[in-house]
Amino acid sequence: MKTRFDYSELPVSRWRNGGGETREIVSFPPGEAQFGWRASIATIDADGPFSPFPDIDRVITLLHGDSVLLSSEQGQQRLLPHQPWAFPGEWAIDAQISGSCQDFNIMTRRDSWQARVEVVLQTAVSHHGVAWVLAGEWQTANGETLAVNQGMWWLDENTQLAPVSAEASLLFVTLSRVL
Repeated sequence: MKTRFDYSELPVSRWRNGGGETREIVSFPPGEAQFGWRASIATIDADGPFSPFPDIDRVITLLHGDSVLLSSEQGQQRLLPHQPWAFPGEWAIDAQISGSCQDFNIMTRRDSWQARVEVVLQTAVSHHGVAWVLAGEWQTANGETLAVNQGMWWLDENTQLAPVSAEASLLFVTLSRVL
């Protein structure tokens, strides 16, 4: 299973607290109340708390915008563009922003999935995953191209993405089942 997506076509959900919105890429398995893993892009428009997600591991990557400072009992983390940061979904986190920002989120149910998120500049491959083009153009092994604000997710299918342009940069998520 392989699915392309474009940012402009992702469904938008406004947050209950009014502080932003989420564009869901996929919640897997589709249509299930309890996800095994979920990928989304969020726009944060105001300071405020993150929703708690017990038993979920999260990885957040700042895509665009000014600085984001995340604070919890465990300490503080300043999000920097294109630098993934992982944390447990149980942590009570407050976000302080300077202007609007956008981030990429991967959430995995701890007992069933794990995610490794990295920014790659060269060919990448995985059996399950999600990819989001940060810069340039990328191409699949069968010649399909992806550009900025486009991506792809796949399951149970080795998928390779290779840079087409010199400035190409890709947010690449490798998903693996917990055995």
